[in-house]
Amino acid sequence: MQAIQTHQLNILRDIAFQTVIQRGLFAEFSPEVLREINGFSENSINTNSNTLQNLRGLIWSSIDNDDSRDLDQLTVARRLAEDQIQILVAVADVDALVKDSSATDLHARHNTSTIYTPIRIFPMLPERLSTDLTSLNKQEDRPALVIEMTISPEGALITANIYQAIVRSHAKLAYNAVAAWLDGTRPMPEVIAAVPGLAENLKLQFQAAQRMKRFRQQHGALSLETIQAVPVFDGVTMVNLDFEQPNCARDMIEDFMIVANGITARFLSSQYYPSIRRVVRTPKRWGRIVEIAAEYGTTLPDTPDSQALEKFLQKRKSADPIRFPDLSLAIVKLLGAGEYSAESPGGKNEMDGHFGLAVNDYAHSTAPNRRYSDLITHRLVKAALSGKESPYTLSELQDLAKHFTRMENEVNKVERQVEKSVAATLLQGQVGEIFDGLVTGAATKGTWVRLLSLPVEGRLVEGFEGVDVGQRIQVKLASVDIQKGFIDFVRVI
Repeated sequence: MQAIQTHQLNILRDIAFQTVIQRGLFAEFSPEVLREINGFSENSINTNSNTLQNLRGLIWSSIDNDDSRDLDQLTVARRLAEDQIQILVAVADVDALVKDSSATDLHARHNTSTIYTPIRIFPMLPERLSTDLTSLNKQEDRPALVIEMTISPEGALITANIYQAIVRSHAKLAYNAVAAWLDGTRPMPEVIAAVPGLAENLKLQFQAAQRMKRFRQQHGALSLETIQAVPVFDGVTMVNLDFEQPNCARDMIEDFMIVANGITARFLSSQYYPSIRRVVRTPKRWGRIVEIAAEYGTTLPDTPDSQALEKFLQKRKSADPIRFPDLSLAIVKLLGAGEYSAESPGGKNEMDGHFGLAVNDYAHSTAPNRRYSDLITHRLVKAALSGKESPYTLSELQDLAKHFTRMENEVNKVERQVEKSVAATLLQGQVGEIFDGLVTGAATKGTWVRLLSLPVEGRLVEGFEGVDVGQRIQVKLASVDIQKGFIDFVRVI
């Protein structure tokens, strides 16, 4: 595989910039946004309000990617009577500074999320906010929306609460280091040892997360491991794209966020406020999922059943953990993409829930620095907490939901195309070589294959007749086009 030198990285960064623009997204902040941001300072943050609980004294910490600076959440645990565990999730109050219809807000509303590519990130909010004034940084007092959940010994949610508070992070932690410590493969990170009581608190959080995961899986939440590409650098030279490895610390935070998003959705419904829900509908291609399970000797019901599917996935994960991500990818493709939908005030089960998570109520609410739907949800929650009218009508939320779904698709296309341009650069010296692959898409618009040895996906331009999602085939790399992000394969028969 050919390494990517500095001049090639510059070309790829320009490709990323142009791809963002071509997809109808903003690649830069306007002068109006920059002027608005220049007017903010630490003094703009209100940490003295009587309506905010003072939770500075709790042992809050953030856990995120090694290089993340836009910190949306902090977590902390409390041990209660009867072996119950209370988890508190503090989410940055971005709305405290980013007001509806301001220049900054309109930029974020248009793009709807931060755009992540292997060689360049296009933040939804200017870094003066997302990595500073609205980020839950270490040793900084910040306003937050706190989602409180009490977990039973069996992992069930017993009670929940939402309120506003002032919080202060005591440690900035990284997934890889925390996971290695929790797994017992590396010693405790010094940053954890430096904070009295933090190690014990993180272990309590981990215990709660394991309970919650078991409970959700018993009720049909799917244990899927999808493939994520991670750029590997040697100094300033990119030398590879690697697979993101499973990580128990990341899983722990995701478990907390899943429950927090459900609590938020149900809170808005209970207060008779409209909301924007995240929906993954019942899969239309369940028949193909049944066929894949049959290839492994498992019979699934004729109609979609998340609990039966989860049992099959658990069985395959135990039997073949190395190839399980490949099976997961096929199932994810067949489940279909998620979408956003508006729910009317006090609505009860008006729409499909989230099939993959086995929940009926789900509203994104835990990443307002990176995702605009979460910022909308925060404004709704804050209005409900203060007894004010909803800041958005149902009609406005319906329009926003359609916009979020449409722009999420555009963002995903940008990220995939730039990732393919990076992969094409790395693979340009291997045209003619043969690889093992997995069919990830099969439709009239094209057939797609992901390599098993590299997190690279390309189009099957010859020999695609009769193949379907989940099928393993051998392919030859026919050509690459770095500028367009094209990676073309032909089937080897």
